[in-house]
Amino acid sequence: MQFRKPRSFDRNLIVIGAGSGGLVSAYIAAAVGAKVTLVEKGEMGGDCLNRGCVPSKALIRSARVVTELHKAKELGFINASVKVDFAAVMERVHRVIGTIEPHDSVERYRSLGVDVVQGEAAITSPWSISVNGKTLTARNIIIATGARPRIPQIKGLEQISYLTSDTLWGLKELPARLLVIGTGAIGCELAQAFTRLGSRVTMVGHGNALLPAEDDDVSEYMLNRFRNDGVEVLLQKKPKAFVVKDGEKILELNGGESGESVAVPFDQVLLATGRVANTEGIGLEEIGIKITHQGAIKANAYLQTSCPSIFVCGDVAGSYQFTHAASNQAWTATINSLFGFVKRFKLNETVLPWATFTTPEVAEVGLNESRAKKSNTPYETTKFPFSELDRAIAEEEREGWIKVLTVPGKDKILGVTIVGERAGDLLQEYVLAMRNGLGLNKILGTIHPYPTFVEINQRVAGVWKREHAPKGILRLVTRLHGWRRG
Repeated sequence: MQFRKPRSFDRNLIVIGAGSGGLVSAYIAAAVGAKVTLVEKGEMGGDCLNRGCVPSKALIRSARVVTELHKAKELGFINASVKVDFAAVMERVHRVIGTIEPHDSVERYRSLGVDVVQGEAAITSPWSISVNGKTLTARNIIIATGARPRIPQIKGLEQISYLTSDTLWGLKELPARLLVIGTGAIGCELAQAFTRLGSRVTMVGHGNALLPAEDDDVSEYMLNRFRNDGVEVLLQKKPKAFVVKDGEKILELNGGESGESVAVPFDQVLLATGRVANTEGIGLEEIGIKITHQGAIKANAYLQTSCPSIFVCGDVAGSYQFTHAASNQAWTATINSLFGFVKRFKLNETVLPWATFTTPEVAEVGLNESRAKKSNTPYETTKFPFSELDRAIAEEEREGWIKVLTVPGKDKILGVTIVGERAGDLLQEYVLAMRNGLGLNKILGTIHPYPTFVEINQRVAGVWKREHAPKGILRLVTRLHGWRRG
């Protein structure tokens, strides 16, 4: 279909979607003096604020108290007990959302100079949208419509009232038996939290590992930890059908290689089987924007779609579905849409960190061993355990380790995996180092306060240095010291 480009435009930029990516795009555009309209059909703040990062971390914080009390005897207390008021826990979750909500509100963004329109947008041409019965035009459009939970095709699902990471937050009563389908980050975080709060949790995965994107040592460690925490983990099991027998809900599983079938009774089921991009109903087909095989919007290295005036960022782009990835993409998409006629910037996701907020936390940036092997990248590993870190010993937080991959014979960092207390925070020093071409020698030479958890970064750098000490020079220096003594 041919579209006639307007001679002039009402605004410089239209952003569709007020989640993490859309908010950052609108913020940047307004900050550089562009006239920008932000359109959102639902809640400002998107998934992260209302259904994802914020509520899940608030829930995890409440659940963590139970684990801390289990350590009371180790810390010198005769006894400690806790009785969970689940309704109060969920009330706190919504209070946290409400406290953060003004940061993403319509009022705040209007005060920043953003024209905020609440309504459902449909793209009508490469330079226009329709919303609330009106047509708005702009030189460029950014699509930031996010993603939603993927609903697996399981026989009998229609007769089950299931939960997702979107709908979970409406619970008022703690499920006595919670079934979690999915073994990725979302499933693991929520399964562990509900176990701590008192649910009897069963996790089901068709693969052979928890957190399958991680190295084998990480997945195995977390599997053992979950089972020790009381989570029943059923791997290599494929859901066959949901059934209701005598009023009880049951999931029937295929038994993998053994062929043995398993029946899992439950009260509530949480579907945590990934997320799918929101591409329907916004007019993509009408203007010929291409979709990838995974269902996301196809874009080039500049985050430009097959329609050159339309850009994309966030979960709908289908690469890394993280809030911080969406913000990074938003910068690239916005700058290219506003200033691409002068200079364009390629999306840089080579040093992109992520964290899973289980106990212990798992955080990663760059290559891990699995990806290094798949890409045939030569590497060396250096590890240091939390059990040898003074602050971790003092805090009774000794589980886990840090593992650094480097170029053989050099201190250049290829990737880092941390399993342990505050792993997500500890990782940032490596993100900065990798982004600026700094190696382990620089981390070793940086003063770290004692005693802190971040000191582990210096300790692992020290291990690398000892393993790569120049042996010839050391022999000469040893002889020199002997000569001076004589």
